[in-house]
Amino acid sequence: MESNRRGHPVATTGLLTAVLLIVATTACGQEEAAEKERTASQLVQVSSVHEETGMTLLEGPTFAPDGGLLVVDVTAPAGEPKVLRVDTESLEVSPVLTDEASAYTSAQFSPHDDRLYLTDLIGGKIDSFTPEGEDPVTFFSGDVDGKPMLPDDLAFDEDGNLFVSDTTGHSDPVWDPQGRVVRIDRDTAEATVLADELPAPNGISFSEDFTGLWVSQYAANRIDYLGLNEDRTEVATAHPGIHFDGGTSQIDSNAVDAEGNVYQAVHGQPSIFVYSFTGEHLATVSVPAEDAGGLDTATNLAIAPGTTDAYMTVSGEDGGFVYTFEALGEGIRQSNGG
Repeated sequence: MESNRRGHPVATTGLLTAVLLIVATTACGQEEAAEKERTASQLVQVSSVHEETGMTLLEGPTFAPDGGLLVVDVTAPAGEPKVLRVDTESLEVSPVLTDEASAYTSAQFSPHDDRLYLTDLIGGKIDSFTPEGEDPVTFFSGDVDGKPMLPDDLAFDEDGNLFVSDTTGHSDPVWDPQGRVVRIDRDTAEATVLADELPAPNGISFSEDFTGLWVSQYAANRIDYLGLNEDRTEVATAHPGIHFDGGTSQIDSNAVDAEGNVYQAVHGQPSIFVYSFTGEHLATVSVPAEDAGGLDTATNLAIAPGTTDAYMTVSGEDGGFVYTFEALGEGIRQSNGG
């Protein structure tokens, strides 16, 4: 370092260049971080906190064949709408079906029979209905390998077979994993365990090419990738694919767009985190700051097929809402319910 006539050090050109580089790099990093932050717009309020249950929790958004958006209210009491229809144009909300005891946590239409399938977490079963909520049928119930199942989310393969996250052990610590991923045959309803001893699996979605499953592990805050064999009857390879640093919040349901991006919903904050299939954090979609005080959970999302119009279900003490944002890729089956 050079000195002036008074003996004080003078910064060299190299040092100045380094300082400017650090400043520029910091500014660039801050700009990139800001670009990742996206704000969703409120579309419509769907539900209010139920007096009987003390809460409302919207889940399972899925588009029906006629384009209507259906959502489930997990905590709706007996007699109140368990499945509701949202017209994304008129913003009209109407009931689809109810019953006395179910707690539906996800919804998706089958490519095999075009019926609506709902996972009943409390009842340990999977029900199906027409898109209008009629002709109720219990498609699956009972134990799997001698153990009851807590079916949370589901995904269909191209042939209409069901892949279900069994979130058994949901309240147990990560070091006591009891959850499973279960395949259910579309014709026989025979259940096969594909993976077990998992830390409360929740979200489950096929990759964009149907070669593997992205499974959100609620009690471990990670998203595992399960590569499947050719006929999707066994897990061929598996590894933790994405880790989520959520603090007190935990990962919930997920979805995949046509580009293979993974959209991860979060229980404990009203946000969706978007990752590339290689694990790069691409974006965080949150509700406006002025809304966040009364909304603490984003459970799931659906992207309208063939578009980038995304809809996320958000809930809290202010009620249950649908928010909308522009997705990074187009909607496909893997981003339409589950």
